[in-house]
Amino acid sequence: MSNPQSSRPVVAIVDAYSTASHLAPLFHDAGYDCLHVQSLERPPSVFASTFRPGDFVATVVHQGDTARTLEALAPYAPVCLLPGAEIGVELADVLSEALGLRTNGTALSVARRDKFRMVETVRAAGVPVADQVLATDLDTLLDWYGPSDRTVVLKPVRSALNDGVSFCGTAGEVRAAFERLVGADSALGLRNDAVVAQEYLVGAEYYVNSVSLDGTHYVCDLWKTQHLGVNGVRDLLGGSALMVRRGPEQDLLTEYAFSVLDALGIRNGPAHTELKLTPQGPRLVETGARVCGAMLPLLTRAAIGESQLEWTVRAYTDPESFEARRRTGYEVARHAVCVNMVAPESGKLVDFPKLADVRALESFHDVLLKVRPGEEIARTVNDMTYPMLVHLLHEVEGVVTHDYMTARHLDGEGFYDVV
Repeated sequence: MSNPQSSRPVVAIVDAYSTASHLAPLFHDAGYDCLHVQSLERPPSVFASTFRPGDFVATVVHQGDTARTLEALAPYAPVCLLPGAEIGVELADVLSEALGLRTNGTALSVARRDKFRMVETVRAAGVPVADQVLATDLDTLLDWYGPSDRTVVLKPVRSALNDGVSFCGTAGEVRAAFERLVGADSALGLRNDAVVAQEYLVGAEYYVNSVSLDGTHYVCDLWKTQHLGVNGVRDLLGGSALMVRRGPEQDLLTEYAFSVLDALGIRNGPAHTELKLTPQGPRLVETGARVCGAMLPLLTRAAIGESQLEWTVRAYTDPESFEARRRTGYEVARHAVCVNMVAPESGKLVDFPKLADVRALESFHDVLLKVRPGEEIARTVNDMTYPMLVHLLHEVEGVVTHDYMTARHLDGEGFYDVV
């Protein structure tokens, strides 16, 4: 059975926002119609602005009643159902399980969204992770922190886009961060009634983007990130560089990431895993059971010919092809870097006076503007406040590195005309 208006089978995507807005056209090309499922009656504007309604035969809005939502889905008889953005992960688990489709199930659903439960679930599976505490009161948090100054990270239990993440080096900073977070609303509109505090993991941060099919995992792409101490933030993401598939670091990261996916019950669909490679080995930052954000798969596709988006569609629509190809690692045809530009101040943006210099770089591929002249620009302090992302691409790695450094030099004072 299928879409009532068409003979094509239907794929349902829950919250097809951000990078996941690029899934529907690929499913269309594979011979499927797409149905949109909206997990919230009013999705956060940061997500809603990326939605492409023309890609879908209809939208079913979930109003909290699973039975009613399943009833609304029934006429379309979806052959698969998957999450798009982070906010849709839990509802996708509920619906796909109830429909008897490929699913990650609901048994570990909470551990895939709750940052504290996530790490504890991975720890219980025997995988090494960071020391942490869940604190609803300040005394618990300060007892865990201890009498000596050390660096720790505080974050909301459920969030996305690095919202509310604080790096603290003293008990006073821990106290201030706790008081700032608890009782406030997260970027996803959820009230923070507790915080997760974790030891600060020393080491570079990496991304492992994967797609799974019935418990078998494929690495679509690996990235090494660079962070900056800027705008009062200790570790602000400055950029990420695509890694070749094989190497000592890659092998360590992949093996660890797969053990995390297994521990969290991620058996089907895409996952974006953030890790740090510490002197003691890899340690989990967090995993999202959905495609990588920030449009990074679009750059991956340009660099290696396909991305996590294509592999996600392949897993759900052509399992035989997935199985036949998963043992072959990706080949980097062109080296790629995503540069996160960092706005030094807030105000009204008049212009980007040096954007032409960035466009003139030899490896310049694309620029994703988040703020345009005439709009309000915010001082960059998290993933929601980058004014633009610059994509660099070239056959020669050294050219990309040169241009990355040049872009980093151009950024900052003088790059932004703000009043």
